[in-house]
Amino acid sequence: MSENLKMDRETVDRDELAQYLAQLLEIARFRDYCPNGLQVEGKPQIRSIVSGVTASRALIEAAIEQRADALLVHHGYFWRDENPCVVGIKHHRLKLLLQNDISLFVYHLPLDHHPELGNNAQLARLLGVLPDGRFGENELGWLGAVPVSLARNVGELATLVERRLGRKPLLVGDPAQLLRRVGWCSGAAQGLLADAAAAGADVFLSGEISEQTAHVAREAGIAYLACGHHATERLGVQSLGERIAAEFGIRHHFIDIDNPA
Repeated sequence: MSENLKMDRETVDRDELAQYLAQLLEIARFRDYCPNGLQVEGKPQIRSIVSGVTASRALIEAAIEQRADALLVHHGYFWRDENPCVVGIKHHRLKLLLQNDISLFVYHLPLDHHPELGNNAQLARLLGVLPDGRFGENELGWLGAVPVSLARNVGELATLVERRLGRKPLLVGDPAQLLRRVGWCSGAAQGLLADAAAAGADVFLSGEISEQTAHVAREAGIAYLACGHHATERLGVQSLGERIAAEFGIRHHFIDIDNPA
């Protein structure tokens, strides 16, 4: 078989991919803040896919440079309560996708939740945490233990997070507090802090911190690590992109657009 013919076969139908991902990630079970699945329709056959955390203009331009047929992200468009008008920034982003016939696939809460490919599963793997429970709405919060060989207290866990994620976390609590049970949920999940404490965690790890988070942590007797929204959500979309590439034989390339938030 010639190389050209071989490459012609290394494609996946756009709608077949959307159906596959809907089943894999069980998107129908989630009440989410945005639509999950195919948000922008591009060419019907996909040979190359670029993944990234957020469908920003910079990521779209990088995907165009890579000659991608589709973009796979965690944060897409059409969020609940946002202005629905296609103007300004949204107009420029959508125009780039449509002009270049690039499909946009978006998976938000389903990609946090997935037991193998999701952000929380991948965070556990990266940090060496041993998961053994879930908590919170849709069981988005995870529970587990950190082997003492990796971290014995909250301060050592913060150092481990900095080393593995490449970002120094903000720590609320006593660094000397011993680690027994750890809770975590990526992104803007600081609202699960009280649920994590009720579930038995003595430290909770997430992406962001709100004004009330420090007060809740102190009053609930639980330490909190704010590790960065972007930093905690780079992993799931990469693992999903790799699964797609392996399943359908298409090309996948992850592009990390720097974001300190």
